[in-house]
Amino acid sequence: MKFLLDVCCSSHSLRRILVELGHDVRLVSEVDPRASDDMVLAMAHQEGCIVITEDKDFGELIAVQRRPHSGIIRFLELSISEQVEAMQEVLVHYRSELESGAVMVITRGRIRVRPKL
Repeated sequence: MKFLLDVCCSSHSLRRILVELGHDVRLVSEVDPRASDDMVLAMAHQEGCIVITEDKDFGELIAVQRRPHSGIIRFLELSISEQVEAMQEVLVHYRSELESGAVMVITRGRIRVRPKL
């Protein structure tokens, strides 16, 4: 799978685990650290990437403004080590949902999945 890590989620640990598991990973900070959420979402969709972020604004872009996307994972109040652990769980248990463009919100002890509309 292809992932685009938003500036707020571009830890070396998260990137490393994704790459080690064979995924294609890009960082927004390496492309354009000042890119707006709208630009990030458009770039990710054009490249078929799932956005990984902590930013709630992506939810508004896809739910209210109906912007096209290829999937979003939003971490909510998780440390970097918790993000890495949660990402490993998501890749094992929610792979098909990710591949179909689902939106996920991940908190401590909970993964909410909203299928792509």
